[in-house]
Amino acid sequence: MAEKIATREAYGNALAEFGEKYDIVVLDADLSKSTKTETFKKKFPERFINMGIAEGNMMSTAAGIASCGKVVFASSFAMFAAGRAFEQVRNSIGYPNLNVKIGATHAGISVGEDGASHQCLEDIGIMRTIPNMVVINPADAVEARAAVEAAIKHYGPVYLRFGRLAVPVIFDQSTYKFELGKGVQLEEGKDVTIIATGLMVPEALEARKILDEEGISARVVNIHTIKPIDADIIVKAARETGAIVTAEEHNIIGGLGSAVAEVLSEKYPVPLKRVGVEDKFGRSGKPEPLLEMYGLTAKNIVSKVKEVIKMK
Repeated sequence: MAEKIATREAYGNALAEFGEKYDIVVLDADLSKSTKTETFKKKFPERFINMGIAEGNMMSTAAGIASCGKVVFASSFAMFAAGRAFEQVRNSIGYPNLNVKIGATHAGISVGEDGASHQCLEDIGIMRTIPNMVVINPADAVEARAAVEAAIKHYGPVYLRFGRLAVPVIFDQSTYKFELGKGVQLEEGKDVTIIATGLMVPEALEARKILDEEGISARVVNIHTIKPIDADIIVKAARETGAIVTAEEHNIIGGLGSAVAEVLSEKYPVPLKRVGVEDKFGRSGKPEPLLEMYGLTAKNIVSKVKEVIKMK
C-alpha cells in the first residue's frame, strides 16, 4: 500500500519549509493544531498571528498586511474560510486583487465525524466565481507542497484546498513538476477520459485498472488547478476519447464537473457524466463509509464510465 499523508499535513510542513526561503506571514483562526500551521508558528513565531475564532476579521487583516507588500497565508477550515468569511474574501481580497493565499483545510466530506456543518462541499464553486481568485485542489502531499510554493510565486489571491484524511502519495517529489493552471495526464487511454481532482485522483487510477480488466481503455487526467482550468487538456481528451467522466469530493454543482462542462459546451461538446456529492448535505460518520455512501469511489466511477460510453 502506498504511503498515506493528509494534504493539510503537507501544507503545514510546506509553510515551515518555505518560511526559510520566502518572507511569508501566516494567520490562523485559532485552529493551528488542526490546520497544521502550528509547525510554522513554532519555527517563525514573529511571523505568525493567531486571530482567534474570527475568520472575517482574519481575512481583512490578511488583506491589510498584503497591501503593505507581504505574502500572507490565512488559514482555517474550508467551511469557515470560504463560507463564513466570503464577504471579506470577495471585497477585501478578490476585488483589490491582493496577494493573500487562503489555506482551507478539512474540505470535503472526508472530515467525517465533524458532520454536515463542517463538511464543506461548496467551496470550489464559491471561490471560483470570485474574479482574480486562483483555486487549487491538490491530490496528494507532494502536489500540496508544490502548490504552496506555486501560490507564493503567483501574485494575487489563491484558494488552496486541503483535506483532513490521510491519502495515498502518488507523485515522486524528486521528479514531480507543478505548473499553475496545467492539468497532468497520468495514464493514456482511448475509449474515455476520467478527469479527477483531490482525493478522487487515486480512485480514478483504481477505476482505470478495473476498466482495463474489462477491455475498456480509460485516460486519467489530474486537474489540480480548477481555476484557471486547463481547457487545452480537456478539449484534447474530448477530441481523442469522445467521452468524459469527472470525479470530485464536492457538490456536483459548481465544482470540477461544472468547470469541465463549461469548457466542453463552448469548445468541443462530448457526453459527460459527473461523480460527486449529488447536491446533498453530508452527515456524521467515519470518512471511508461516508465516501462509499456518497458514491465517491472507484466503483462508481466505473459505473459512470459505462454509462457515458453508451452515449457516444
